[in-house]
Amino acid sequence: MDCRFNSAKRNLFRKLRRLIGDQRVIEAMEQVPRESFVPPEHRLLAYEDIPLDIGQGQSISQPSIVALMTSALKLSPMDSVLEIGTGSGYQGAILSLLVPDGRVVTVERLPSLARDASDLLNLLGYHNVQVSTPGLTLGCAEQAPFNAIIVAAGSPGLPQCLIDQLAVGGRMVIPIGSVEDQQLAWIMKSSEGISLRFLEPCRFVPLIDKEAWPEHY
Repeated sequence: MDCRFNSAKRNLFRKLRRLIGDQRVIEAMEQVPRESFVPPEHRLLAYEDIPLDIGQGQSISQPSIVALMTSALKLSPMDSVLEIGTGSGYQGAILSLLVPDGRVVTVERLPSLARDASDLLNLLGYHNVQVSTPGLTLGCAEQAPFNAIIVAAGSPGLPQCLIDQLAVGGRMVIPIGSVEDQQLAWIMKSSEGISLRFLEPCRFVPLIDKEAWPEHY
């Protein structure tokens, strides 16, 4: 990689430190080689703060959004985490480092992406990440409850099935809104119900499910 690449990486992590100030998340992101999770033609852009196309209409989120969403989960080392939308596996790798004594279950609806992500995560040594394809219900109800859920696709509302899969005290971050524009929502589940607040505008690919958007929206 050339000097431009190394300079972009330094500049990105300077920006992320100013943006979120969450040292655990920053350190985890610094350890994960983002260039390994993007197509070869995009590797020189791996540390620009932009989303990148990974094929099949999917993308890898921009690093600042990844940092914000991950930090909002307030993960502990033993947490059990569910990710919706594996993509190339980049977010799963970061989560793996943040829950070294826990587990990450990540669900990808496109089988070829799921296979490639699983192979790459294993190759790079992220062994506490399980990549799955969806069952009948959004998420992974058979392995619930989860301490945290991160959704990398935009939903028109809060899917009840994901709330049901959160443990009491669990946190979820999910983009909510239209197909074109969403707000990043943070949810905490308590014994009395859920608390919700919005973090910032965002734009993700649509979440495809009977509780979200139909496949041909």
